[in-house]
Amino acid sequence: MLESFLHGFILAFGLILPLGVQNVFVLNQGISQPSLWRALPVVIAAALCDTILILVAVLGVAGVVMMFTWIQTVLYAAGMVFLIYMGWVIWKSDSPASFANTDSQERISTRKQVTFALSVSLLNPHAILDTIGVIGTSSLNYSGSEKASFTAATILVSWIWFFTLAVSGTMIRRLDHTGKAMSHLNKVSAIIIWSIVLYMGFKWIY
Repeated sequence: MLESFLHGFILAFGLILPLGVQNVFVLNQGISQPSLWRALPVVIAAALCDTILILVAVLGVAGVVMMFTWIQTVLYAAGMVFLIYMGWVIWKSDSPASFANTDSQERISTRKQVTFALSVSLLNPHAILDTIGVIGTSSLNYSGSEKASFTAATILVSWIWFFTLAVSGTMIRRLDHTGKAMSHLNKVSAIIIWSIVLYMGFKWIY
């Protein structure tokens, strides 16, 4: 069981570590929200989505669904449209003038946090395909308690990682009292998200 747990932990960490839409958004909310408590909704939503995707992948259901080309097409199209919109919202949020005001209406509300977190998780074809292709496939090497241990490790990594990103965001915010760094980071975050959309479009077409 220890071997399967370590395998799942290392594998999941390797998949989640690269800078992606989920990571950018969670870190962004850790910085822009007035406290870690206010950033927890996006952490929980993102982690729960990963948990669901991992369980679906391990159970093999996702592999059956992805066999239908039209589902992949709808997934890609919906994901790209929403990521473009999310990038625009992040680009325009939290100017330096409003950053010092913890009651600023510019900040993304809890409802939008959860909505965006669900979208970047469940409408992100690359995240889904990685989960199915890597975690789902790797889980086939195990059964019984070892498979449960492998699955638990991959889920644990998601929860730890997203919480760590939010904490890192709050630390960055405390070091940036003017809000200028946050404003620049928003622009960079939006550009990263739009770049991922372009990459998704390229991979989709070719």
